[in-house]
Amino acid sequence: MLALAVGIGRMAAEIVFAESGGDMGQFATAHHLASWIGVCPGQNESAGVNKSGRTRHGNTNLKRVLGVAALAAIRSRDTYLAVFFRRISARRGGKRALVAGMHKIAIAVWHVLHDHVPYLELGADYFTRRDPARAMRRMLKESNTLGLTIRFEPVATA
Repeated sequence: MLALAVGIGRMAAEIVFAESGGDMGQFATAHHLASWIGVCPGQNESAGVNKSGRTRHGNTNLKRVLGVAALAAIRSRDTYLAVFFRRISARRGGKRALVAGMHKIAIAVWHVLHDHVPYLELGADYFTRRDPARAMRRMLKESNTLGLTIRFEPVATA
């Protein structure tokens, strides 16, 4: 079921199911669901100038439930959503990162209900596994700011 699969509790799953109708066929893509809920980023650009990034009003009940679920998800340290929140909040701030986490949960809910597949937790080390060279550059940059040097050597497997 949706509960516990996406990291949301039973009550939140029931509210999501009741508010959306449970049929994801009415939403063409996951981003349509996120837009209907009101957790997609706004875009107001004119002549190359970004004017506003406000989200739309959307479904207030689902937005509230996703906000609580996102707050609960970011409190655990070893999940994909917690690491995602920390990465975004470092650059954009906590509130925008929270809305980005709500958006991720909405996308996951759509895939779970539309494709009838269980939620796959990517893990806290997902970004490191995705681009190890970037992680090494980040570690090297941090060590250089501390006045240290690092030498990377591959681990010999037996």
